[in-house]
Amino acid sequence: MSQPNTNALFERSITLPDSDARDRLARLVGMEDKIKRLTNILSVLINPHGLQKWQKDHHPDAPRLMDSVLRRPPLVVLSGDVGSGKTELAETIGDPVARQEDIDITLLPMSLSSRGQGRVGEMTQLVTAAFEHAYAEASKLKSAKGAARGGVILLVDEADALAQSRETEQMHHEDRAGVNAFIRGIDRLASGRLPAAVIMCTNRLSALDPAVRRRAADVLTGATCSSAGSVRWGSRRPTSKPWSRPPGPRQDGPTGSRSPTWRRGCCRRSSWTPTPRARSRPRRRSHWRAASSRRRPSTTRRLAPPGDTR
Repeated sequence: MSQPNTNALFERSITLPDSDARDRLARLVGMEDKIKRLTNILSVLINPHGLQKWQKDHHPDAPRLMDSVLRRPPLVVLSGDVGSGKTELAETIGDPVARQEDIDITLLPMSLSSRGQGRVGEMTQLVTAAFEHAYAEASKLKSAKGAARGGVILLVDEADALAQSRETEQMHHEDRAGVNAFIRGIDRLASGRLPAAVIMCTNRLSALDPAVRRRAADVLTGATCSSAGSVRWGSRRPTSKPWSRPPGPRQDGPTGSRSPTWRRGCCRRSSWTPTPRARSRPRRRSHWRAASSRRRPSTTRRLAPPGDTR
């Protein structure tokens, strides 16, 4: 099999900082905490020189703690609903990192064509080639002493299609081999301590392979994170009140209020939900008679009037 073309593995290459990326990031409203947290994580993973300097000044007797922090795999997972802005955040978060660390960062969005067309060994070769390219680019920016001269961010969108859990019984052996190659690529970046990081975006966090989730330095989850006017990321979506009724005219009956479109035996669910008391009420006059006949006599002893000796 011929060597894969590098241009086909990535959608485009973006150099940050960039004014367009800054404007796109500014339009994500209600995500200030997430942006700040993700910026600090990527800054430590790509350029840990500032953290090392802080450790020497304030905690010189904790080298093992610093070593455990730096040996974390450079992987961050963004999880959220469809259309919540995960990809927009992942594509633009490199801009504040580049401005904060005063370095240039190259963003490499990985294309879904890296999964291949199902030929034997194709997916493994494409995934390995993508990580090899990121490894080579990050090696050029690594500094033996001092701060890094730049950084690389490998973006994997729709990550559940590339790193699906290997515990699935219906999973093809080629997909399993591709997940193995993906894990080896992350481990190689971690062992090399290169100025590089991998960002994975998915709307099905549970579908990712457990080995990939365990390697993540941080997992950011949220419900919605969109542009101006949206709900805050991680907050609950606004829903109608639980006692709200469907629109249109209503008919009041012994079992509560319902719209005229409701029919007995209909399989279509409606937003109307009868109360437990309403469910127990009979609906017809014959039901009332049957219910009254089944009533048990009261077992409470009647109080005798004054003077009654019976």
